[in-house]
Amino acid sequence: MAAAPPPPAAGGFVLFLHGSGGSGEEIGAEVAPYFAAPELASSVRLSFPTAPTAPIACYGCNLLCCFALWMLCKSCDAVITAWFGIAEVPITAKTVRDEKEVLKAVEYVHGLIDKEIASGTSPSDIFVCGLSQGGALAIASVLLYPKTLGGCVVFSGSVPLRKSFADKVSPEARKTPVLWFHGMADGLVLFEAGHAGCAFLEELGMTCEFKAYPTLGHSIIEEELQYFQQWILNRLGISGITETARPSSSSQHKDLQ
Repeated sequence: MAAAPPPPAAGGFVLFLHGSGGSGEEIGAEVAPYFAAPELASSVRLSFPTAPTAPIACYGCNLLCCFALWMLCKSCDAVITAWFGIAEVPITAKTVRDEKEVLKAVEYVHGLIDKEIASGTSPSDIFVCGLSQGGALAIASVLLYPKTLGGCVVFSGSVPLRKSFADKVSPEARKTPVLWFHGMADGLVLFEAGHAGCAFLEELGMTCEFKAYPTLGHSIIEEELQYFQQWILNRLGISGITETARPSSSSQHKDLQ
């Protein structure tokens, strides 16, 4: 006799991927408070995995980029957390990654999604999100996943795949809505990269809501996280949240992308 399917898991599932040089714990400290209200505790489950560490050759790092980045990369091969290799900085609309590494990371994310669905969560209640390199991995994972998910949210990211991958994006994946945040003053993942990424999604027939911030650099701020929170809750059909715990300050995150 076939085993009975698992009962549906309650509420939604948000998978959030950090940027290179970061960790799940660090980005979780920024994001989790927005879903910490008692009335959300059983409605939204969060996951913040940490990327493996690897020696990453850093290109173009100097004091003009940013001091923290330069300090991290002053050795030729910095050992940092990263989902895949870093081709260059800054990331532009024409930057090309090692697609084998990107696809390996996508397989890892797909495994996490598959595990969540196997536990009973509906694909329509699963959200894949990320910051910078994590955002790039999030959108690549959604594009190549064979089912329609609840949504994808990209903070200061880019599409890390060539347009030739358009043929591999299934009709179901194209129905997944995307929310994209990007600062126009971003010096590490240039605004043009984010804008081109969203335009590519629209060429695929996908819905991409793009929110630009004129003075924002490569950071994640409270205004973005508040909008992100509401976007997720709206898609889960959760309303009436009167109070949400929020961090005292926004992150000034800077990574290598």
